Amino acid sequence: MHRHLVKSALVTGAVLAVLAACGTGSGERTSEARGTKAAVPAPPEKKPVKGLPGMPPVLDPEDVYAADRPDKLSPVVKDFPSRVYVPNTESDTVSVIDPKTYEIIETIPVGRQPQHVVPSWDLKTLWVNNNRGHTLTPIDPKTGKAGKPVDVHDPYNLYFTPHGRYAVVMASLDRELVFRDPHTMEIKKTVPVSCYGVNHADFSLDGRYFIVSCEFSGELLKVDTEKMEVVGQQRLPFEGAMPQDVKISPDGKTFYIADMMAHGMWVLDGDKFTEPTLMPTGKGCHGLYVSRDSREMYVSNRGEGTVSVFDFTQGKLTKKWNLPDGGSPDMGGVSADGKVLWLSGRYDAEVYAIDTRTGTQLARIPVGSGPHGLAVYPQPGRYSLGHTGIFR
Repeated sequence: MHRHLVKSALVTGAVLAVLAACGTGSGERTSEARGTKAAVPAPPEKKPVKGLPGMPPVLDPEDVYAADRPDKLSPVVKDFPSRVYVPNTESDTVSVIDPKTYEIIETIPVGRQPQHVVPSWDLKTLWVNNNRGHTLTPIDPKTGKAGKPVDVHDPYNLYFTPHGRYAVVMASLDRELVFRDPHTMEIKKTVPVSCYGVNHADFSLDGRYFIVSCEFSGELLKVDTEKMEVVGQQRLPFEGAMPQDVKISPDGKTFYIADMMAHGMWVLDGDKFTEPTLMPTGKGCHGLYVSRDSREMYVSNRGEGTVSVFDFTQGKLTKKWNLPDGGSPDMGGVSADGKVLWLSGRYDAEVYAIDTRTGTQLARIPVGSGPHGLAVYPQPGRYSLGHTGIFR
């Protein structure tokens, strides 16, 4: 063999040896054939959320509803009987429904114009908001018995701060946000507002602020939770807007605000609090409820008897369910197992049970006059932020 050919062969062999040592594609396939697996890069760690001081830690920075999985009941509520509590605003009563039989098992007399039934932060009490009676009626969800009413002026709706230190009364006609002791309801701070008709809210992922809808002036407020101060205010870009329910997306990046006159949801960047955009859903868009897997949100359209289904991942509406005999679907909640959506029929003195997989109406139950913010209880979650049940 010529000298230069020998040298070439030696160089080629050396290169092949180096490539083999470095692990080429063919080398990796050989390793797999021998039963060893190539290393899989670990998923990036989720950055922990620096939450409001004192609030329970955020379980999943990418899903604020991570604690709300099917039947994942807190030890506090696991022995409570499953019930649907329906405040009848014009009958001054609460109808109690057994969800297994779809029958009313009790009617509880309460104060004047009950608007919402609200689970307390610690999950132990249901508060009936007697708006024109200026009281809150406590109900023990373990026994179903009502306690002595507590004097609270203009309690249209009720929320709780994420750290559990305050109840926040939406005093709609008084034009105030009233921070109170969550147990005794003693006033801690009164915050006057310049908008009209404060009614619904939801808190940011870190709990440091919340967005409030002002029904009668078509405005939104941004409130600093810790300082208990309004830090932002804007008018919705729609003449005659009437914002209602408020709900945050699972990833905490977007707030959705139902609007019964704009007939859709406003899509808002809560952190930036810039001008929102409108997503049409249906006539009289009113209530917003997240599915147990955090993938969808059920949107009640009170003015047309329908429920729109919004897909968070796709960022669009994917389905619309029609109540077979029409109706006025308003406020409500999702069953503990996630299979049934319960909504009050505000103008039809009835309650609807809807299959969340098919949109089929399972039951239509006659109740008192003017049923409004019904609460399905118990529901999964570690604590309640109020309304008819916002759990985290």
